[in-house]
Amino acid sequence: MIEIAQQYWRAFLWTDGQGYSGVAVTFFLLLVSTVGGFLLAIPLAIVRASPNRYLNAPVWLYTYVFRGTPLYVQLLIIYTGVYSLDFVQQHELTNSFFRSSYNCTILAFILNECAYVTEILAGAIRATPAGEVEAARAFGMSPRTLYTRLIMPSAFRRALPTLSNEVIFMLHGTTVAFTATVPDILKVARDANAATYGSFQVFTLAALIYLAISLVLIAGFRRAEIRWLDHLGPRQAKAGVALLPTLPNKA
Repeated sequence: MIEIAQQYWRAFLWTDGQGYSGVAVTFFLLLVSTVGGFLLAIPLAIVRASPNRYLNAPVWLYTYVFRGTPLYVQLLIIYTGVYSLDFVQQHELTNSFFRSSYNCTILAFILNECAYVTEILAGAIRATPAGEVEAARAFGMSPRTLYTRLIMPSAFRRALPTLSNEVIFMLHGTTVAFTATVPDILKVARDANAATYGSFQVFTLAALIYLAISLVLIAGFRRAEIRWLDHLGPRQAKAGVALLPTLPNKA
């Protein structure tokens, strides 16, 4: 394993001599897919949490389709299936877009991530205590102010642990990028395996790299949870301060 690491460490971490590869590409895919999916999910989550069936039904259908089918199949449809359509090939804009493996991979990842985050945020929005909403309305908050200052910040905090897991799952999902010939970590590992036939050493090295990235992400989200969810934890009484009021003694 040490010999393979010494031979392919540049390809695994940064470049294969022809362009970016390995960890650099995996981080790029993860960053773009999570940020893009999160930004798209915010308005969709608000619509999904709406009691209006005519508004939330299309969003439900979208999330149902993308959460109910494998990411690998979605990537194949976008990368190979969509490009085979005549109207896509006839237009220069769509032809050039779907011809790029990076574009197809990023589009598939963003749509998949958006579907999951939409349902996560929609659930967090529905879980907002009704008392807080009524109190904000009693203070005269407009619907826009209510969402920007109360509902969405509260939903983000409650959804943070679930969102951290979703980011880890998306990191694992980036392993299908090799299908579109995108040189991520797994693509480099497969190329190294084809050249050295050291399957155990190569894929163990790739697993260790994914494990290291996961540990960094978990530590980062853990710090965020400690900072933003500290107010939800149990409180200890200070010295000399009673947790409950003392009841008066009966005569």
